Amino acid sequence: MNSPLRVPLNTSPEQAERLQALQKAFADVCNAIAPVAQQTRCWNRVGLHHLVYRSMRERFPQVGSQMVCNAIYSVSRTCRLVFQHPNSPLNIARHPGAPLPLLVFQANAPVYFDRHTLSLKDGVLSMFTLDGRMRFQLALQPADEARFHREKLREIVLSNSAQGYQLVFSLSPEEEAEVEALPADAAAEFPEYLIVTPGIEPTAAPVGLPPRAAIASGQAAL
Repeated sequence: MNSPLRVPLNTSPEQAERLQALQKAFADVCNAIAPVAQQTRCWNRVGLHHLVYRSMRERFPQVGSQMVCNAIYSVSRTCRLVFQHPNSPLNIARHPGAPLPLLVFQANAPVYFDRHTLSLKDGVLSMFTLDGRMRFQLALQPADEARFHREKLREIVLSNSAQGYQLVFSLSPEEEAEVEALPADAAAEFPEYLIVTPGIEPTAAPVGLPPRAAIASGQAAL
């Protein structure tokens, strides 16, 4: 897979506030889905969708149907990272039958978009927010713009840092099979925005996973 394309967003204070509200709402939906994944031990994207989609649409009408789908994807993806990555100390293969910890998404968790909630045309980016579409004028390099025409868009992630908001586009050749693979760098460390409550006691952190992934004082920020 090719390297992701990172696009910083030049936001006004009002736009940053709207994106922050979207982040918080998206995390709320993830936190409503996560207990179901924990209790049913189901984080297959399709299976989890069947379990929670209708109730999440009723509970979070302001988020919209497609963002609920994206939140389901986010929980599925994160569960696979925490419970199935071979370098994870919480890999369920090491703890058969043990109760699962609950994953808690903090308000700064990333937001996943797709072609229904974000579009890019003629240099104008249009993205879903809780109170209507937000638009940005993007000045992409010709080589980057060509990738949108030549490659298949696999994933779009909105995140925030000290440098501000940015979008990360994951693209790959059209002929490459579309699989829900764990990120290549997943073994480096778990994301800062995730809290893991008690459940499985982690094993010693393998090489490549930092010791801070161990749970302490009843919960751990991973």
